[in-house]
Amino acid sequence: MTFPAMPPAVLQFFRASQEGDADTWAQAFAEDGVFHDPIGTSPITGRTAIRDFIASVLPNFQPFLGLTPIEAHTIGNHIAVSWRGAAVALDGKPVNWSGINIYELDDTGLIREAKAYFNSAVFQAQLAN
Repeated sequence: MTFPAMPPAVLQFFRASQEGDADTWAQAFAEDGVFHDPIGTSPITGRTAIRDFIASVLPNFQPFLGLTPIEAHTIGNHIAVSWRGAAVALDGKPVNWSGINIYELDDTGLIREAKAYFNSAVFQAQLAN
């Protein structure tokens, strides 16, 4: 599957998720970027904190297959992307989820703010069964 056309930082966000590369994933964000993962939880602020968060999640899966963008809609510095996520838990259980991310880019093209909309309970229930 080919990715939809997206600004470079958003493309980097998705590619790095599929590579399981926390450093490159976080580098898509501005130094003072904010990540709501998912929306409604406490925001993760700053590239270092975002990197640490991602790095804390990845070891819980073998493998973490990442997020695959389905559709992207760009208006100026705002991008909405629907996606599907896939991973395999350490106990071998498949985990599949989907959502929509809303991105706001800064003047340099990096992600100023990312808001992830997905049902965390669906994601967690797959890990618990």
